[in-house]
Amino acid sequence: MMLSKRFTRSILSILLCGAAAVAGSASAKQFKYAIGFPPGSYNVVMAEDYAKRVKTYTQGRHTVRVFPMTLLNMAETSAGVRDGIADIGFLLTPYFPAEYPHANLVNEASMMLRLMGDEVRGKEASAFVGALTEFTFFNCVECHQEFAKQNSVYTGHVGGSSYGLICNKPVKNEADLKGKRLRAGAANWSRWSTAVGASPITMSANEMREALSQGVVDCIILSTPEIHNFGLMDAITDITMAVPGGIFSTAGFNMNTSAWRSLSVDDRKAFLRAAAEGGAYTPWIYQQKENEILAEAKKKGVRLHDADPALVKKTQAFIEQDMGTISKYFADKHGVKRGEQMITTFRPILQKWVKLVQPVSSQEQLGQLYWNEIYSKVDVTKHGMQTAP
Repeated sequence: MMLSKRFTRSILSILLCGAAAVAGSASAKQFKYAIGFPPGSYNVVMAEDYAKRVKTYTQGRHTVRVFPMTLLNMAETSAGVRDGIADIGFLLTPYFPAEYPHANLVNEASMMLRLMGDEVRGKEASAFVGALTEFTFFNCVECHQEFAKQNSVYTGHVGGSSYGLICNKPVKNEADLKGKRLRAGAANWSRWSTAVGASPITMSANEMREALSQGVVDCIILSTPEIHNFGLMDAITDITMAVPGGIFSTAGFNMNTSAWRSLSVDDRKAFLRAAAEGGAYTPWIYQQKENEILAEAKKKGVRLHDADPALVKKTQAFIEQDMGTISKYFADKHGVKRGEQMITTFRPILQKWVKLVQPVSSQEQLGQLYWNEIYSKVDVTKHGMQTAP
């Protein structure tokens, strides 16, 4: 039977509208990204950069909505991603030592950077984030099993600059540290605090400002850009950056397993590329902002101190000793069986990354390096697709 031209055009219009609706629904799929930092902080800017790249690399099929401090705080992120409250979470694994012991072991070896000479100075974040991400993707089956048990998929680390003492009173030598209460965000800094006669205090980063202001803690072991991120400038009077060293790294884009598996192979690659390039913002900007924040603090009357040489020497001795005992600590505390092997495997990877980041002069270069050397080599047909043990 012949169809009229008007009827044919109507049918064609309906079909085109239907196709457009399907395409529109695909492009409108939105992933919720929970991050426990406040709006305007460097890591929230990083998250927004990542979100833009997701949209670009998925050609608009997917978008990411960033929720700074509203959807989940830092202490809620692991369970929130596990339960699907967020699709992506900025996961501070050291906050959850029982859930992520293997992921934390190498992370907490970051003070190893102090043993690598002057070449790494000012590039600690770029080198350590690259090394830790490479190690976790390709050398830590147990890490992926830990994430899988929490119904999540690892998609890369981010991390900041070197840690020092951010205080509300002068702390320059070991005598000053005796009995001081130091907020420590991971077990390595807790062990150092004990070694120098201080008392380590555990609390969420979201509680730091109030704790400093009220004298609940005397110092926070922290990088200087976090002074900006958490609005600490008015709560501090003294800074000593020569000790203890090390950096804090975060599984910055942990994805809910169902969210990851809902992606096509091409879109999984796109999310990883966004993580490589967008995630490079955090180590890059932290390195750039270290001295700027110190200069701002000095202008506002904060006293900047050099650490006593004896304290620096004692810290160096602690780090050398701690690299030998960290595996035993994790074996005793968390049942990690191959900690010594993990540290031995990680050290040359870190040494390689210290060399790789030397010529890097921008976030884009760093992101491209991360993509070329690590993320592009992940087999997304298998990664995150195995059943949790």
